[in-house]
Amino acid sequence: MKKSKKLSTVSWLLIIQLVVMVSMNLVVNKVISFTMHNNTIDHIQTVTNERAKIISDFADNAERILDYYSNGAQIKNLLSTENPSQEADLIEEAYQYTLKYSANIDDLEGIYVSEWNTHVLAQTNFKYPDTDMTTRKDADSLRQLQEALIAAGDKVYNVGMITSPASGKQIISMYKGIFDDNGNPIGIVGLGIYTSGLIDTLDGLEIKGMNEVIYELVNVENCKYLFNSENPDNVGTSAESPEVQKLCTEILAGTGKYQDTYEFEANGVKYAGCHSYIPKYKWMLMVNDTKHEMYAVSRNLRTYMLIFLGLIIGVVGVFAYLNKRQEKINAKLASTIVKNNKTKDSLHSAMFTDVLTEVSNRIAFSIELDEAKATSSDPYYFLMYNIGGFSEINTSYGNDVGDWLLVRTVDILKQVFKGSTIYRTGSDEFVVAMQVRERDVNADKILDNAKDAYERLTAEQNTPAGKIKFEYRASAAKKTGVINASIITILKDLINKNPEAGLGRINYTDLSR
Repeated sequence: MKKSKKLSTVSWLLIIQLVVMVSMNLVVNKVISFTMHNNTIDHIQTVTNERAKIISDFADNAERILDYYSNGAQIKNLLSTENPSQEADLIEEAYQYTLKYSANIDDLEGIYVSEWNTHVLAQTNFKYPDTDMTTRKDADSLRQLQEALIAAGDKVYNVGMITSPASGKQIISMYKGIFDDNGNPIGIVGLGIYTSGLIDTLDGLEIKGMNEVIYELVNVENCKYLFNSENPDNVGTSAESPEVQKLCTEILAGTGKYQDTYEFEANGVKYAGCHSYIPKYKWMLMVNDTKHEMYAVSRNLRTYMLIFLGLIIGVVGVFAYLNKRQEKINAKLASTIVKNNKTKDSLHSAMFTDVLTEVSNRIAFSIELDEAKATSSDPYYFLMYNIGGFSEINTSYGNDVGDWLLVRTVDILKQVFKGSTIYRTGSDEFVVAMQVRERDVNADKILDNAKDAYERLTAEQNTPAGKIKFEYRASAAKKTGVINASIITILKDLINKNPEAGLGRINYTDLSR
């Protein structure tokens, strides 16, 4: 009976190396896929929130337009008379005021002033008696409008996005009641602005790598579409999707989240998306895309890692075969193993380090901070610095100056925040992470250092293109307990929601409370 041949030391080393590299590849593959998946969701949620802010600002701006119009002296003078429709001179003044006021309003359908019974006295395109028009002839419809205006008082009554009975196009419609000094209603001003400009703006905002994005805006109160970028004919119809119906019901009941992610399937295609609720108008914006496109980066990276794994297995297999043949191949095999280890180190560096600034990247942030332990006595502080107009800097001064600025930013942050870890979490943003002893370093000390860094960053710099001053926006947060990549979104929100962030004010929040 033949004895089984024992494996050589080199063979055992090859087997162990193969197991280790396969295991490491699988673990890294899983971690990176998970991180990329979450980062994609965070990115889309941020995009959704930004688009929702654009829509909210659009509605707010329309309200301001009508509010300012209502405060015109010509409007009050006309409506304060006992019989406004008989005051030709005052109607003419109101008409000229309306023409001048509306001249620079984009996408305007019309703005007008009427008596309390909606008899129009002056409108953007005509005046009484040239055109004798009453907008609400139905008694019930008139009563409902008047009751809504009285309830709104001095504020604008926003009807929302509707299909205009005059033009047949979608507009945002709103009214405001005009009252005398005793609080009695004496007239109405109204405004209609086409939403086509808003929709064109949203469609024109590209999301890199995502060309199949669908925008849907729904009125949560009745779950009807206000607009739908894929199917414009759906405007005014009820959303039939069970997912949308559920979101509307839960938000109205107070149990739903104002922003979240979801997945659904339609016509055999799987979709993923995020929604953002606008409480003031009870509108919900949804940004959807096919899962195939949304997670393409994560899927491609996973494929590359598997291909790399296959190459490793193939290479090790060839080396094992050659090892049985001759001793000379063992020396070559050892050399190749060293090269593989260098390749592994290079891959690790490429995955977790920013090549230009040599600081950790966003993937490293997610992985390293997932293992962090923060207590009330040893909290974490995070500070974000965002370079203002970075793309314009590259365009105006060249990529060399842009690269210089990125490296210079890291140098200054290292000088101020000694011993901390610096991450480049975006093309133009950096996050400083530090864990401190609360008894030795408090929030005031951190914020003083943050202001010092801000002043150094915004001071005039001697760049390759000469002396230039650069703009930065900054935010800071304190965190205990579980820490993950969502802190980046929180820091961004602190910057985006603070219009004075670019003026040296560093918005700070304590997330440990």
